[in-house]
Amino acid sequence: MATKSQELSRRSFCERSATTALSAVVLLTLGPKPAAAKAKMTQKQAAYQDTPKGDQQCDKCKLFQSPSACTSVEGEISPKGWCKIFQPQG
Repeated sequence: MATKSQELSRRSFCERSATTALSAVVLLTLGPKPAAAKAKMTQKQAAYQDTPKGDQQCDKCKLFQSPSACTSVEGEISPKGWCKIFQPQG
């Protein structure tokens, strides 16, 4: 049979484990959001245009999402467009 100090010890362990698990859930839920969750900038903020700038165009940018979107700029994006946050693939 367990002694009183062992029972308290087990109880404390279980309480602390539950508290730690709950804290982790709260931090993961309320903590900082991933970069992908950030708001997109407007086309005006990005100086977006429907035409390429030299050989730079949206379908050659790593932020472009085929067929017509961008991870950083809101709205419909032309594959042949361009903006100031262009980042070449590769």
